[in-house]
Amino acid sequence: MTSPPRQFAGRATPVRDALDSARIAIAAAGSDTPDLDAQLLLAHALGVDRAALIMDPDRAVEGPAIRTFQHLVRRRSVEREPVAYLVGTKGFRHIDVHVDSRVLVPRPETELLVEVGLTLPPGARVHDACTGSGAVALALKQERPDLVVSGSDASAEAVEVARANARRLNLDVELVQAELLDAASGADAVLANPPYVEAGAKLPPELAHEPPQALYAGADGLDVIRRMAAARRAPLLALEVGAGQAQAVAELVGGEVEILRDLAGIERVVVSRR
Repeated sequence: MTSPPRQFAGRATPVRDALDSARIAIAAAGSDTPDLDAQLLLAHALGVDRAALIMDPDRAVEGPAIRTFQHLVRRRSVEREPVAYLVGTKGFRHIDVHVDSRVLVPRPETELLVEVGLTLPPGARVHDACTGSGAVALALKQERPDLVVSGSDASAEAVEVARANARRLNLDVELVQAELLDAASGADAVLANPPYVEAGAKLPPELAHEPPQALYAGADGLDVIRRMAAARRAPLLALEVGAGQAQAVAELVGGEVEILRDLAGIERVVVSRR
């Protein structure tokens, strides 16, 4: 297992040195973004934003802050916990949502679902199924307050997180516990990031910290999507899918289908209109 370099522990150290030491440990553990990870963790430990670190690289990191930072870096590099869980928040479009191990960490590719919602006419009723932290529903409501937005999740714990985010952001989104599309009656559009990982798939170690019920969906990863396609009533259905699944999902949902690619060029969201 990887542990932080010895020079990082114990005594006061300038921001630049603390970041360098953390970067080495986090990179050695296999993170693709060691610079960003180190900055986010140190900013959190100091109670400042990342810009403050850049503006004052000679600032001393000491006392409780250095001990907190050391602890966070160890959890990131040794335990491979997601940074979002360690700092408790994740940016998603124009909002920050609070997250913990009860919900998935919102990812950039999921923002495509919000972009689909932005195309809807004024006053449309939109339901975010498998809402998790509420990121999609809340981001959409924040950008399109004219829409009637709701969300649901089978996990009562996830709904607690989503409701707390809605209260903190002061966004009027109804969030309820319900299985898949049970709460989507009357919706003009359903957006969803459902579980779509194949059982037994080899995943990055960070995902071991995320709720498995929000990840896995049977032998081919399509069990949940099949149920959603069968229960679908809304004229528009937009589903995030895994790499290589888009064509199979397009056949399941039918209608007039559009497939959206994420920034990596992966067919990521299947949009069905009928």
